[in-house]
Amino acid sequence: MENRDAAREEKFIRMTTQPVQKLILKLSVPTIASMLVTALYNLADTYFVSTIGGSDGTNAIAAVSAALSIMTFLQAFGYFIGQGSANFISRALGHKNVEKASEMAATGFVLIFLVGLVIAAVGLSFTRQIADLLTNVDSVKPVLAEYLHWIFMAAPFMCTAFTLNNQLRFQGNAVYAMVGVVSGAVLNVGLDPLFIHVLGMGAEGAALATAISQTVAFVVLFSGTFRGDNLRIHPKRARFSAENLGIIVKGGLPSLMRQGFASLSVLVLNRVAGDLGSRLPEIGGAVLMAAFGLVSKIILIANYIIIGLGQGYQPVVGFNYGAGLYSRVRKAFRFLVTVIAGWCILVTLLGELFAPFVVNLFKDAEPAVRNLAATILRFQCATFLVNCWVVPSNMMEQTMGKTVSATLLAMARQGMFLMPLALILPRFFGLVGLELCQPISDVLTLLLAIPLQLRILQELSAPDRVQST
Repeated sequence: MENRDAAREEKFIRMTTQPVQKLILKLSVPTIASMLVTALYNLADTYFVSTIGGSDGTNAIAAVSAALSIMTFLQAFGYFIGQGSANFISRALGHKNVEKASEMAATGFVLIFLVGLVIAAVGLSFTRQIADLLTNVDSVKPVLAEYLHWIFMAAPFMCTAFTLNNQLRFQGNAVYAMVGVVSGAVLNVGLDPLFIHVLGMGAEGAALATAISQTVAFVVLFSGTFRGDNLRIHPKRARFSAENLGIIVKGGLPSLMRQGFASLSVLVLNRVAGDLGSRLPEIGGAVLMAAFGLVSKIILIANYIIIGLGQGYQPVVGFNYGAGLYSRVRKAFRFLVTVIAGWCILVTLLGELFAPFVVNLFKDAEPAVRNLAATILRFQCATFLVNCWVVPSNMMEQTMGKTVSATLLAMARQGMFLMPLALILPRFFGLVGLELCQPISDVLTLLLAIPLQLRILQELSAPDRVQST
């Protein structure tokens, strides 16, 4: 016990005294690695089902793309409770209140597992109806239903893994979080070709591989809570008081809005793509869904680098804001914006110049899918730079507990802008209208984020409230 207390004290000193640039980069290395591996196995599902080839392969890609709505839905609750509890944990550790932090860790763990059980029960009872909701392309529905069955089976473990990942990261122990994510991802990549081709399970095999891998990741992450100076999770310590639940809702609502609207936007985009494709017989609904799905998995890799940097930045914000060191919080924000801006510029240049090359890595996908995907990728890369301000702003506001502004910004791109545009623009401009939805949403989100974040930075201009150690 004394050793763990000493380790926590040492961590507090490190998090509140070391240069923030060094801290962010150090904490970002494992989170970027874990996010890249996550992107890899997300991409692996799409890649391996694309190797089925022909129209069957296109239907499989479209099904995996439509299932992303459910995957994001599960992530929404995992991040809602995970970040809701973890934001408080990092601030509590900044205040050196280990007992309350430990109670919150147990509360978040038990709560998300119960939520996952409810999602699994509902999902398994209404799998076919959910597949009908997610796509209006008849050739995709049966493949999607088979895929969703295994995802719902693993829902409790998938949701809880997301929560544990956040709790470990916000304690400043991103390495343990990385090990859990990487172990599941590596297993997923290995199981995909076995189940899809060797056992002949097709897209259903990709889902089974994901379900098994996410369950293994949960086991590894849970075991990580009993290592080092991590908070030990004992379910009996969970307290479902109004105070604890209120803290989780306040801290996690932005994540729920962000991921929840992302899930809904995937659903809307897929249905709009399916409807638009049916009115363009030279393309078809499945082809259009597959093309957008392919690009979403590719652009996810670039986005995950940004998220990984942001996840390394959040514990720095939490500890220093909790300790009253506002100048360090401001300095961390400026540094993160600069680093992400450099990455965004590189992604934009590479995406605009080499879009056909990147898409053609999926060589077994139908030519029509690859040709459309190259154009869509260029559209999405054109406004990628807005992430350098939007993502750090949203992560700072959420970690500081600025629920209203963080929630508003979190739901802006997908909920306030993307979905309405997807329902309107294709009616007037057809395929080009659908391709323009995401770039326009990016610009509108930036215009909202600038004044919101400037107000937060103004609040942080107050003198530091130095906490004694």
